[in-house]
Amino acid sequence: MLQIGILGDFDAGKRSHPATNEALRHAADFMHAGVSANWIPTPSLSDGNGKDVLASQDAIWASPGSPYQSFDGMLAGIRYARSCRIPFLGTCGGFQYALIEYARNVLGWLDADSEENGPAARSIIAPVACPAPDRKPGAPKLSGVCNLSVQPGTKLARIYGCHTAAEEYICNFEVNARYLTDFVRSGLRFSAFGEKGELRAIEISDHPFFLATLFQPQLSSVEGDPHPVITAFLHAAASYHAQAGSVTAAVYSR
Repeated sequence: MLQIGILGDFDAGKRSHPATNEALRHAADFMHAGVSANWIPTPSLSDGNGKDVLASQDAIWASPGSPYQSFDGMLAGIRYARSCRIPFLGTCGGFQYALIEYARNVLGWLDADSEENGPAARSIIAPVACPAPDRKPGAPKLSGVCNLSVQPGTKLARIYGCHTAAEEYICNFEVNARYLTDFVRSGLRFSAFGEKGELRAIEISDHPFFLATLFQPQLSSVEGDPHPVITAFLHAAASYHAQAGSVTAAVYSR
């Protein structure tokens, strides 16, 4: 049974949260594997707590749902996955906070934050610059299905098996373009871009599986046809489980 830790504050009323559980089940059924979706509330990870829970997981998924109940708890969970080389997937808010965690703990920008949380000295995440034109009244600025350009040679391109895709979004915030060059210089790899060149996915090349997307692959996963990103994520979890079992990760570095 694969143990998938989902960082986030579960709310059955948010479409993305039940869809996350269902998408994992779709992929597990397709693989003929067992999976347990273990939601880990962000407050449980604040102040350095929750490492035992994280260490018992075969993979970690940072869920949508920002702002989270605990900003520090979400960052701590992502940092653990990155540093301990546990398979990681972040979607929507999970993508945004993966960038904030990377900025703070790799680039050393301790003031990196999202404007969703209020004014910030270094706003890594900013409001969507070009709202989707066909969204429903009152819907988030970036809503619905949009075209995606997947970069050749990336893990994401290998997962899709092509360089174009159409994915669904439900968000009001995206990466602040002024910091893209800094992320590139640090070694972060950009996996996909939107129709106007907006960053939509990132990965870490020397990590077994570290992928984060502003789009939500769980929203287009269906029974019998799981989303390839989530299937790849579970395959990485299965590999981690086979190699490491439930042994606690020994390294918790930068």
